[in-house]
Amino acid sequence: MLRREKGFTLIELLIVIAIIGILAAIAIPMYRTQTIKAKLTEVTNAMSNVASAVGAYIQETDGTNWPDCPTSGEVQTSLGVSLGALSRVGDMAVASGTGVITATVAGIDGSVNNCTLVLSPSINADSSVTWNWDGASTISPAYVPKR
Repeated sequence: MLRREKGFTLIELLIVIAIIGILAAIAIPMYRTQTIKAKLTEVTNAMSNVASAVGAYIQETDGTNWPDCPTSGEVQTSLGVSLGALSRVGDMAVASGTGVITATVAGIDGSVNNCTLVLSPSINADSSVTWNWDGASTISPAYVPKR
């Protein structure tokens, strides 16, 4: 009577290694993209705070004037939104004629650093302000958040 050896054959081990390699080749780039998106949340949250302040400003001026904030320092002094503690926002500005908010990304990843996110307002019939991500953003569309 022959006794059968227990264990895995070389072919079985190679198949398992190949499957793990394929899964890693798919998962690592997806993980990197999701990590960048998660870090961009700090930038988008800061832009949301500035958008709320701009909305309040426009309501106080009866919808006639947009704030003039060409730098992050002006955003803080004019709108009262501090951006100094945020390490992922390089600079932020609000255009005086249009109210467009532009943020420069910093300290996230080489593929998105120094790129800009642009948030554009539109005033509705009831004088409320709606914000949308603008196509003028220089960041890859894969990283632009949904709004």
